[in-house]
Amino acid sequence: MISTATRAAGITVVLVATVVTAFLEMQLSALRVGAVGSLLAGDSPYEGSGFPLPLAVPLAVGANLALAWFALTTVGRWAVALPWALWTLIMLAASGVRTDGGDYLVGGANWVFLVTMMAGSLTFAMFSYRLILKPPPVPAATDSGLSGTL
Repeated sequence: MISTATRAAGITVVLVATVVTAFLEMQLSALRVGAVGSLLAGDSPYEGSGFPLPLAVPLAVGANLALAWFALTTVGRWAVALPWALWTLIMLAASGVRTDGGDYLVGGANWVFLVTMMAGSLTFAMFSYRLILKPPPVPAATDSGLSGTL
């Protein structure tokens, strides 16, 4: 049985990790091939030109699998919904929020971000689907400690 303190700590860690990975994936979705040259020149890596680097997609799949597994093992089956909902809300908010200048935080032309949103959410969905198919573990029968045989 998982203690209440372990569950509370697990929920806290998984929610903080979800926010960190979601923002990291958003930042990586804007990365381009020419960013390496920009970095070497001392400029911002987001000013590079060239083909977009889809590094955010495998990161989203791997991080979301890890988040779902961590939530499952530290809190329980129902807790997989927490990082899934938070991650999806952050991604949806980022795609629809305008900056003070009127620009979108993440534009609709950024195909890496769109694929990251799809792959990340599908990762949580497939993990949850596999949990639904797998029955919950049955607790092992324990001896009552009374003398005699049954």
